[in-house]
Amino acid sequence: MNILITGATSGIGQQLARDYAAAGHHVVACGRNEQALATLHNEYPEHIAGQPLDIADADATQRALSTYTNIDLVILAAGVCEYLDVEHFDAALFQRVFDVNVIGTMRCVEALLPQLSKGSTLVLVGSTARLLPFTRAEAYGASKAAVHYIAASLRIDLAKRGIEVLHVSPGFVETPMTAQNDFEMPMQVSVETASKAIRRGIAKGTFDITFPRLFGLILKFASRLPQRWQQAFSRRLS
Repeated sequence: MNILITGATSGIGQQLARDYAAAGHHVVACGRNEQALATLHNEYPEHIAGQPLDIADADATQRALSTYTNIDLVILAAGVCEYLDVEHFDAALFQRVFDVNVIGTMRCVEALLPQLSKGSTLVLVGSTARLLPFTRAEAYGASKAAVHYIAASLRIDLAKRGIEVLHVSPGFVETPMTAQNDFEMPMQVSVETASKAIRRGIAKGTFDITFPRLFGLILKFASRLPQRWQQAFSRRLS
C-alpha cells in the first residue's frame, strides 16, 4: 500500500510509520521535526519518504499534500493538547488547539481528497476524551468531539465515492504529549500497542477503533449515564 501519515515525527504517528514500513508498505511520513523525518527515512530508506509539514500553515499544507497521488491509506494523526486554567480563562488556547486538531486536520482532507479514489481509506485520529466532560480538557475534548462528528459525517458522504472513513479513539498512550500530564493516566498503553490496535482496526474496517478496549468500554458506558453522574465520575478521575 501507499500510505500517508501526519504527525509521524513522534508518538502514535511515528510508530505507525515504522510498523507499516517494516511490513513492506510505502509511507509518506509528514511532520514538523525534520530531524525525526530524516531518522525515519534512514531506518527505512526504501519504504519511508519524509515530508516536512506544519498543518497549522494552510498554504504550505495545500502545496505539500496536493502533489501526492495513488494514496491507498491516509492517517491524520497530528494533534496538540493544552489544558485550560479556568481561573485565567484563555480563548486563544481554544483557537490554538482547534486550529491544529480540527482545522489543520481538515486542511489535510481538503488537499488530499481530490487524490483519493475508490478503495482508499481515510482515518482521522480523535480521542476517548470526547466521551466525558473531563476537567481542564474543555478545548482538547471539544476538538476531538468535533473530529469524531466530522469522521462520522464524512463516512456517509464519501461512501458514494467508495472511500472508507474510519475514526480512532485512543485512551492514554505513552507519548511525548502525555508525558507532560501531571495526573494519573489509567490503563496507559505503549505506542507499539496503540499501533497494533490501529492497524488491526483499519484492516478490519472498524469505524471507531477504540483502545484499550476495557478503558473505552468504561468511558462509553459512563457517557450514557445522566449528566450529573458523568460529572461525578469525571471529578473522581481528576
